[in-house]
Amino acid sequence: MSGTSDEVNDGFHQNSNLAHVVSYIDTARRQPVGDLPRQAALRCNLDLLGAAASGINQPGVLAARKTALATMAAGDVPIWFSGTTSSVVGAAWANSSAAAALDLDDGHRLARGHPGAAVIPTALAIASETDASLEDTLRAIIIGYEVGVTIGAARTTYGNTGTWSSYAVVATAAVLHGTAPEILAHALAIAGESSPNQLFASAPVPRNPAPEASDVKEGIPWSVVTGLVALSLAEAGHTGPRNILDSTRHYWFSEDLRLGVNPHICNTYFKLYACCRHIHAPLDALLQVVGRYSIDPHAIDAIEVESTSGALRISNRDNPTNLVDVQYSIPYCLALVTLQGSQALLPLTPAVLGQSAVVDVARKVTLSVNADFDARFPTETLARVTVTVRGRHFVSDVTAPKGEASDPLSSAELEAKFRAATRFSLTADHQDRILAAMNKACAGDISHLMPSIK
Repeated sequence: MSGTSDEVNDGFHQNSNLAHVVSYIDTARRQPVGDLPRQAALRCNLDLLGAAASGINQPGVLAARKTALATMAAGDVPIWFSGTTSSVVGAAWANSSAAAALDLDDGHRLARGHPGAAVIPTALAIASETDASLEDTLRAIIIGYEVGVTIGAARTTYGNTGTWSSYAVVATAAVLHGTAPEILAHALAIAGESSPNQLFASAPVPRNPAPEASDVKEGIPWSVVTGLVALSLAEAGHTGPRNILDSTRHYWFSEDLRLGVNPHICNTYFKLYACCRHIHAPLDALLQVVGRYSIDPHAIDAIEVESTSGALRISNRDNPTNLVDVQYSIPYCLALVTLQGSQALLPLTPAVLGQSAVVDVARKVTLSVNADFDARFPTETLARVTVTVRGRHFVSDVTAPKGEASDPLSSAELEAKFRAATRFSLTADHQDRILAAMNKACAGDISHLMPSIK
């Protein structure tokens, strides 16, 4: 795909960017699932279920679930870990809210966002309603990641995940619905035009004052509603601006973004801390220094963090008042891990708030942009940390966060993450049942998965 002119076209041209997306979806849904994308999709499913279970009782998630049950149509689709059901839209919305709540959901470097929290709740909701096979469900997930990440990466104006994940939702749902190409084109266009406005919260020149921390975050759950409703609208005859992806002012589809060449789901990263990905490299660098030199956290005089400009654009409050603020604070997260270990961020709980000792250490953290690290972002996200103790400076290696696609977590590490992240929300027996169901899914049997997460 390549950018075309900014001029408005009256018709739907077969060489348009949206036409290429539709053609890819229509072709890919008829092809067998490759082994590597299949295994990646199964790993993403396990990781996403762990993120959702860990976030299930967050206030914003409880509100979304209550609202979904009150306003969405009734249905038999499970709202995970709650014992309740709703329509496809209601359940996918509530499940996406849980998955995104604690910032433990997967991400992708190219798109600089989180495809799984939109795609997987959509796929599993529709699969539950339609009794789709495992292979069809995995195919829909793979295609959803491919479309979402490609469009997200093609944006020339940065916006949070909600600005592009509705495209991924439409693609995922359309595969399982068998939507005709002419309807799919309008559904994608409607979703793109109607997606949550998340442009200004984290743009290169962010809004002033910075947005207050809230459960809206990146707008992922609402993008799920947007995408599913867009597909229903298109099926009912509603139209969208099908030249939406052809403005080079807003999108540039380079040769590196050819759909289906190198499946994006195979290059997903997984998170070991419940916080923004910008914080993970500094965390791993700090843990490296503290462990290497056996540093007493109470003796630390200063912590200097070199990172990217994006890392400095998150809120970085040294005394957060809610868990969302913690998720976007390098100083506070570093202080937490220094004093309490990495388990304080897997998962994140209200107990971490209001701790004066943590605030004291957070106020010793300074942040700066390293020009080399900045130039290498988003392909890499790097940091270096210097810890000062009684006049001595201890410097970390240049550090990339754990769980990147270039150095993926093993199956054992993913399972350990799942158990740690869900230890407060699931019993050990429930954890075992989900892991057993996932193992059976890996062997080709999806029938045990939905019962294990009701």
